[in-house]
Amino acid sequence: MARKPRIEFEGAFYHVIVRGNQRQKIFRDDKDYRKYLEIVSGYKKQYHYRLYAYVLMSNHVHLLIETEEVPLFKIQQGINQRYTMYFNSKYQTVGHLFQGRYKAILCDKDEYLLSLIKYIHFNPVRSTIVKLPDNYKWSSHRNYAERNNDDMIDVDQVLRMFSEDKSQARRLYRNFMCDGINIKKEDIYRTVDQRILGDEKFVEKIADKTEEIKEKKKKHEYSFEQITKAIEALFGITIGQMRGKGKGEDISRGRKLMSLIATEHGYKGRDVARHLRKDPAVITRYLKERDNLEKEAEKVFKLLRNKVNVNRQV
Repeated sequence: MARKPRIEFEGAFYHVIVRGNQRQKIFRDDKDYRKYLEIVSGYKKQYHYRLYAYVLMSNHVHLLIETEEVPLFKIQQGINQRYTMYFNSKYQTVGHLFQGRYKAILCDKDEYLLSLIKYIHFNPVRSTIVKLPDNYKWSSHRNYAERNNDDMIDVDQVLRMFSEDKSQARRLYRNFMCDGINIKKEDIYRTVDQRILGDEKFVEKIADKTEEIKEKKKKHEYSFEQITKAIEALFGITIGQMRGKGKGEDISRGRKLMSLIATEHGYKGRDVARHLRKDPAVITRYLKERDNLEKEAEKVFKLLRNKVNVNRQV
């Protein structure tokens, strides 16, 4: 499917992932790490965004950013360009340092803030670089775990989620990081619409903030019957099978495709649930697995666009 535009609005909360081009190292020594943080801090002062967490790995970066008036694309464009100029000058290289388009997932802050912070701070542990987050130098973990005067990270809101008393909040944060509960990668990247981490209520909430989503939700270009026939024509999966209790891989794929295609054309999750006679929570789960169905979905989109074997008069 075609790459979708970013969702931008004031107060948006993003998990940003920036990778080195062709997995190359973007940090070669301590000065590089410090320079990148200096640039991030400089743009934070200039554009007044909130930074809740970061981790710098040798070939990629994770940032948790909440924007204010300045949109994310302008923030990231500035950071990436400035650091690329520094890197190319220092190492006498040319060309792109970062891999194409950075990934920015719009997240439900209320639901995922703590999970994302934990996931990001454990990145060096998962990569077996260190045994504990405390042992890794290039993350914001210590901003939360220890008392310091670094105002680069907006720790107050997060610490208040543990306690109004900062000393106790830091202790509870350290307990949270060591509680043995792992944040799974699939939970962090199981997005809706390839761009959003949150449930249907969150999607509906942000729809009111962006014209791009509003316009998409107004489209009912194809009926459920037409989408169903396209899926049956391509994959041999009938509506009866999708509505039934079968749990086969093909039937499950049909349900997921129906959920994906229908929501792409403006139908709400509860509408899909009613059509498939399933619980709305099941549809939400299907939508979080949509990234694995891009090729199949594109075939359905193409068939619908070309009106091949689809009865438009249903």
